Amino acid sequence: MVGKIVKIAVCVLPVVFMVGCGTYTKVLKSKDKDLKYKAALEYFDQGKFEKTLQLLEDVAPDFQGTAREDTILFYTADTHFQSRDYESSAMLFDDFRRRFGRSPFLEEAEYKYAMCFYYMSPEPNRDQTATYMAIAAINEYLERYPESIKKQLCLVRIDELQGQLYDKSYLNAYTYYKIGRYKSAVMALKNALKEYPETPYREKILYMTVKSAYELAHNSVASLQRGRYLDMMDIYYTFVAEYPESEYRPELDKLQETARKFIAEHQTDEVTEQ
Repeated sequence: MVGKIVKIAVCVLPVVFMVGCGTYTKVLKSKDKDLKYKAALEYFDQGKFEKTLQLLEDVAPDFQGTAREDTILFYTADTHFQSRDYESSAMLFDDFRRRFGRSPFLEEAEYKYAMCFYYMSPEPNRDQTATYMAIAAINEYLERYPESIKKQLCLVRIDELQGQLYDKSYLNAYTYYKIGRYKSAVMALKNALKEYPETPYREKILYMTVKSAYELAHNSVASLQRGRYLDMMDIYYTFVAEYPESEYRPELDKLQETARKFIAEHQTDEVTEQ
């Protein structure tokens, strides 16, 4: 008798009745939009995202223009987010924040919109468009919600993303250096420092710039060598000024001495690059 009483009590509870006492198929086939709506939210809490999404998509047209419209769109976007479909989620959260500027879900929607791009940010050797978008979206979130409890996490995320851009810039330049395309390497390395002067690779980049400039001069035709050695010396002095105790200093000092001797011996050489 006790067992029967408990069973009846469970079925009286609205949400538990829908999912606990009825099957998903029955709920899906039901014409009761409120039943589907509440079941969808329960399935979301249970982590059953495929069922959540199906039910939300079914009832979305029925609740257009009602107080539940923003809830349905938010949970639809969040279901994609929890399922790691970040591209779909980003589009839906973007739609949400544009349409429901007064929704109680707005702050969370804008946070997860930014996090979609964070999670879509690829390895440093790939295109970093999503990384730039993530940084922009997180900064926008912090501007709108400066007191957010997620502020510190957002700042950590930005540091991680910025690190990926440093890595990307360094790897691009290093590739030219590694394959011996020294003229391109010098340009890429200089651009890396110009774009990210605070990069943690700064010492290594300056070192490779000096070496690339030296190799470029050393392997140039005679009419270009003196001018290129002079350029290499300028980069060398920049390196020494910033890193006088660097482990690379002895190696670069030897290259500098070779370059200095060449310059001294070719005072009258043409220095204009053809």
